[in-house]
Amino acid sequence: MSGPILVIDLAEPLSPAVLREFRALMVGLSSRFAEKRPGFFDVSVPAERLGVEDEREEDWRRRFPVPLLAGTPADEGLRALAGFDPRRVDQHRPFLVYLMGPGVGDEDTFEAEHADEPEVEAALGFRPTHAVNVSACCNRDIDHVTTALLTAAVMDVIGGVAKAELLDGQASAVAGLPGLSSITDDGWTALGTAEFLRAWAEHPAFRLVK
Repeated sequence: MSGPILVIDLAEPLSPAVLREFRALMVGLSSRFAEKRPGFFDVSVPAERLGVEDEREEDWRRRFPVPLLAGTPADEGLRALAGFDPRRVDQHRPFLVYLMGPGVGDEDTFEAEHADEPEVEAALGFRPTHAVNVSACCNRDIDHVTTALLTAAVMDVIGGVAKAELLDGQASAVAGLPGLSSITDDGWTALGTAEFLRAWAEHPAFRLVK
């Protein structure tokens, strides 16, 4: 079953150095890692490596701690992973995380996703040249939270603006969250920083669009 998707819009192509950092982050977070092309990662990410406790209890969301990489440079975040015990049983959430756009791959997908977004571009203040899709391959509640936190971790490395589609009525819920850049006039898309995604993931009304 496919799950939620978040998009990181970029104002310029990723430099080779940033692309290497992006890859290193994904290697460090993943329990299973495959690179289909530079910038396209087919991975499994244990939820606990993003600071999420998956105990299959009704109140699990209220107990997950501050995300592991929150407020830390990427290299410090990766060093922090050294304390993770691989012998522990944790939930390995499958994701496709991929850079797309001219010259890097999936150009048709990029063009299709950005073909008719005048309101989004006006809110962004730039026309995206490239984007990164963070696509969960499952659709449990935990996959929605890990999608938000994984996207935030990627943004810590590559920058960009998160583009989150909203469900009916969610615009008022996200309006006061830190890191929110704007909500499109139609109320269906929120734009923000990694801080916004982390705050949104902790909100009681949180749910991503599948």
